[in-house]
Amino acid sequence: MTVGDIIDALSAFDRDTTARLAINPFFPMAHSLGGVEKSVDENGRPVVYIAESPDAEQHPLPPAVAVALTWQGPVEAPPRRRRGATGPNNGR
Repeated sequence: MTVGDIIDALSAFDRDTTARLAINPFFPMAHSLGGVEKSVDENGRPVVYIAESPDAEQHPLPPAVAVALTWQGPVEAPPRRRRGATGPNNGR
């Protein structure tokens, strides 16, 4: 993903919308952002790093977001079975 890809994706949202970084598909959490820094990679090409907040706030990632990121499949509640009556006369 490039800076242009990120700008294009974010341009659909209001500028005052909170941005968080979704981390770790096996234990999905959202992290507060703290800054952006540029550098170069091992081949001398420019790279931009998006940093976690120094306050290190983590938030549970909403399940719908994990599904949208294809980190997990949609989860449905198991079908309910009719339970038998309980009581001294078994419901009679």
